[in-house]
Amino acid sequence: MNKNLKSLDQFVEEKIGKRGTEKREAFETEYDAFKLGALIQQAREDKGLTQEQLANLAGTNKSYISKLERNLKDIRFSTLQRIINDGLGGQLNISIKLK
Repeated sequence: MNKNLKSLDQFVEEKIGKRGTEKREAFETEYDAFKLGALIQQAREDKGLTQEQLANLAGTNKSYISKLERNLKDIRFSTLQRIINDGLGGQLNISIKLK
């Protein structure tokens, strides 16, 4: 095993900081938003939809979908539901993970 290899957690802890620190918490929050945008983009592409088509189905606009996929826009829960349910024909599942 290569001693120079690090896990993602080790790398993030070294570069960003330990869990519980302000900098690390901000990073984790941004990472969650990034994951959401990536998941929406992947689902859209899997369904063979353009951003404009998804926006029309969800009752929003292409610019909003683009910004969401690039993590440049906060999203309202009701809009997220419309994108998942109406736009992608999916179902939104939510869980809460306590520390």
